[in-house]
Amino acid sequence: MNTELTNGFHDLDAAWKRGCDFLGTDYAIMGGAMSWVSERNLVAAISNAGGFGVIACGAMTPELLDTEIKATQELTVKPFGVNLITMHPQLDLLVDVCLENNVRHVVLAGGVPTKDTINKIKGGGAKTVCFAPILALAKKLVRTGADALVIEGMEAGGHIGPVSTSVLAQEILPFISDVPVFVAGGIGSGKAISAYLRMGASGCQVGTRFVCANESIAHPDFKKSFIRANARDAVTTVQVDPQFPVIPVRALNNEGGKKFIETQHEVIAKYKAGEMDFDTAQLEIEHFWAGALRRAVIDGDVEFGSVMAGQSVGMVKSEQPTADILQELVDQAAEAFAENGAQRSAP
Repeated sequence: MNTELTNGFHDLDAAWKRGCDFLGTDYAIMGGAMSWVSERNLVAAISNAGGFGVIACGAMTPELLDTEIKATQELTVKPFGVNLITMHPQLDLLVDVCLENNVRHVVLAGGVPTKDTINKIKGGGAKTVCFAPILALAKKLVRTGADALVIEGMEAGGHIGPVSTSVLAQEILPFISDVPVFVAGGIGSGKAISAYLRMGASGCQVGTRFVCANESIAHPDFKKSFIRANARDAVTTVQVDPQFPVIPVRALNNEGGKKFIETQHEVIAKYKAGEMDFDTAQLEIEHFWAGALRRAVIDGDVEFGSVMAGQSVGMVKSEQPTADILQELVDQAAEAFAENGAQRSAP
């Protein structure tokens, strides 16, 4: 290894030391919590390779989450976290399950967590990681007791906000120093990781790149759709009428997406014709995608299922072992730091 690259790895280690110390890992790279994908096998593989795997609890019952955590602990002794949706009706019980199983990091997503929930997690000896889409909320979450933050841009897969990752990083990173901040959304290369670290991030979260890991249980057809896709194929769901709001979801464009638009038009027409009341119409639209992600990930229905993917999907070129994906990201980040160092020292 040449001197410049050695210095690059040294600079990388220094840049994400705070994130590594917080997570207890070799690399400050969190695995994005992807429903049906981020389960025991992929989570353990990420942690065993030096990153930080995160179980996607999603709609699991406390009993199912308990089983998943224990199964993950059978596959790794390294640290991993659990992502809980704050709107889950059994959130308190899910927190209990995490604490009973000695999970050290709980990631709270899908809404603003209450102070009581944060205090319960911290009181049980675990750390809380919260999502912050704007600076004001980031500051509020820190005051409330969050131990770390994730800022995720609209380039991400699944449910997204309206602002890009690069803008969020500029808006938030310079003003939050009390806790580690991890950047997420559209990150598919180590060069991007190095750039956000230089901007002040403590680490990054990566989801889409891990979908095609060998250890991922995603259906072969689901993985093939990722490998074939370009960034422009990962689009957001279309809202037909502002009277019937649709939470934006980024997924690969397919027949299911087209059918969703048709369904909205049909349902709204029935509502306007007096054939359906507002609540029933809204519910029918919301339930269109029910089970669609599982059909795509597990059953391989990539034509009509929901193939959630971030815009970094164009950087997924093949199925790889998780360890190779992580090493590739780390090597690229170190090379970027080496290049930056060489430029600084050039006469």
